[in-house]
Amino acid sequence: MLVLTGQFLAALAVLANAVVYGTDWCAALIMRSVYRRLDDASVTVSAGWGHYYGDKRMPIFGAGGVVTAALTLIVAVVSGHTGAAVAAAVALVALIAWLAFYVKVAKPVNTAQKAAAQSGVIPADARALQDRWDSIINLRVALQFIALSGLLAALALF
Repeated sequence: MLVLTGQFLAALAVLANAVVYGTDWCAALIMRSVYRRLDDASVTVSAGWGHYYGDKRMPIFGAGGVVTAALTLIVAVVSGHTGAAVAAAVALVALIAWLAFYVKVAKPVNTAQKAAAQSGVIPADARALQDRWDSIINLRVALQFIALSGLLAALALF
């Protein structure tokens, strides 16, 4: 029963984190290039409203992915599946690192851009804000890739 529970949790963690991974890939592959072609006001308003809706809708996937990854690790340890435990631990460390970069770098930019979009007042450092957000998007994609790889390995190793 613990094996099925671990597999189920790992699968849920993969699905939740896949949403974040896909969103980050979209930002890296598409939105970053789009924003470079727009004026500062358009970038800020577009990104600001995107963050407004994203900050309302994405936490369930981000938090759900971290929680289910942690539960996958716990079940793997309790059930004695060392390989799955190591893989889940790698995934969890990657997700915690992702979260730390998000909180330290991206979240303050999200907050500033949301405020600008809602008020219509474009900050003087609008382009610098977007550049700061963009500065970690490749790292965020890489961390999500590591997390998903670890979770898929854990799923296979149960």
